[in-house]
Amino acid sequence: MSSAAGVLSLLAERGESLAVAESLTGGLVAAELTSVPGASRSFLGSVTAYASALKRDLLGVDEALLAAHGAVHPEVAAQMAVGVRARMEAGWGIATTGVAGPDPQDGQPVGTVFVAVAGPGGTRKVARLRLNGDRSVIRRESVRGVLELLAGELSGNGRAQGTEQNGGN
Repeated sequence: MSSAAGVLSLLAERGESLAVAESLTGGLVAAELTSVPGASRSFLGSVTAYASALKRDLLGVDEALLAAHGAVHPEVAAQMAVGVRARMEAGWGIATTGVAGPDPQDGQPVGTVFVAVAGPGGTRKVARLRLNGDRSVIRRESVRGVLELLAGELSGNGRAQGTEQNGGN
């Protein structure tokens, strides 16, 4: 079972919903989720907020945070997840932000990615991924990383905030 199918199955069993906020993945998380038959039982929708102004205006990411640190920051990922969850009235929100390349961004090297989960009862987790490979590999591994983080939270095996993972080719 794919990680998308797995999280959708867990959400459906629990009667819960999911919303997605994406930056570097540009809709790949939503595409992965909607490739699963029956995704509409739990998946509400997504926001692809590539520009910082959209992160601020659509997702409620703090303007001062964006100005001070740029979009590639763990707290930005967390606020994106919280924001999409609130705006779509979902049980769970997940988010991706990072540097897919080819150039560094916001003082962060290519392959630096933050994925986040926000859920019921104030659940909020962020993981830093350090990924290797070209742009497509980094984006694909970011999708896998955010779905695994959510799966961990849904199954009660969540990793602590700030966990680093290495991956990619």
